[in-house]
Amino acid sequence: MKQSEFRKYKFFLAAALAVVSMLTACEWRGAKPGGNPQESVQTAAVLPEGETPDYSESSNWAYFALGEDKDADLFLIAPTVYSGDENTYYMSLDDDDTKESFVGALNMERGIYEDSTRMYAPFYRQVGLNVYKFSSDERDLYIDEAYKDVKEAFLYYFEQKNQGRPYLLAGFSQGADLVLRLMEDLFDEEKYTENFIAAYPIGWSYTEDDVRQYPQLKPAQGETDTGVIISFNSEAESVTESLIVGADEKTFSINPLNWKTDDTPADKSLNLGAAFTDYSGAITREIPQLTGAYIDPKRGTLKVTDVTPEEYPPGLDIFGEGIYHLYDYQFFFRNLQENVAKRIQSYEED
Repeated sequence: MKQSEFRKYKFFLAAALAVVSMLTACEWRGAKPGGNPQESVQTAAVLPEGETPDYSESSNWAYFALGEDKDADLFLIAPTVYSGDENTYYMSLDDDDTKESFVGALNMERGIYEDSTRMYAPFYRQVGLNVYKFSSDERDLYIDEAYKDVKEAFLYYFEQKNQGRPYLLAGFSQGADLVLRLMEDLFDEEKYTENFIAAYPIGWSYTEDDVRQYPQLKPAQGETDTGVIISFNSEAESVTESLIVGADEKTFSINPLNWKTDDTPADKSLNLGAAFTDYSGAITREIPQLTGAYIDPKRGTLKVTDVTPEEYPPGLDIFGEGIYHLYDYQFFFRNLQENVAKRIQSYEED
């Protein structure tokens, strides 16, 4: 990636620097290195400031019924744009600069969905990048609070705006995590699945244990099945662990180039176009046939074959070299765009 292109990720990089500066102080809300994370939660408030937004107010939505003439809806959850500091762990909805980045991050992925859907995307008090330095158990306690906003927004959308329309869920990174939590929480009820087309929680993991506990999580098996989850995590062939998929874990994935769930390689000729976008959603560079990919049979991750970590650095210190998390949807932009339209068509035909 050229340096000029990499600058569009400046909000990620600035957040990473903030996290690094916090680490040097070795202070995490009262938690001592190696200490009991549960004790650190008990010694300080973890709740975000303020109350859950009133989602009947359109000002509490980054996108509200955007694309009125479309036949299907999209409920879209933004990725992490807030860095946090040593006393703050949730994005404030009174922070206009961060809200601008929030909308910008959504715009970077909206091109995958906007030709096919009417879009809803709530502002929510997301956790900062600093929370991802905590242990997984402690991190979950923080993210549970962010989830409350997302659930409230989804319930408002579903009860007041859906009106029986077919719909999709989508999110990237923290947004993907919250999509999966929403499905775990609600999608055992038929009313939420009756008109559900598919979910695209890209850049997060879910495992066989998760599916056993929540059978409503149904991994996609092909290019056009519906009521399913389309997800993957991109990484170099040399990677053996990451923040999202640990060394001893295996996540469900589907290959966005050949739509297979096994390790069948997909040649880069199947890549309809990698697209690198800016905060307005404009495509600043498009590269057809950038890379091929295959699913790692051990980790379940998506191994990306024709690029290098030097060309596409991780951008965040919480990810090691070869973790292509920031590029999950950009590497496979046109294939995902096409697939959204195909799944909606498949739903309509069924």
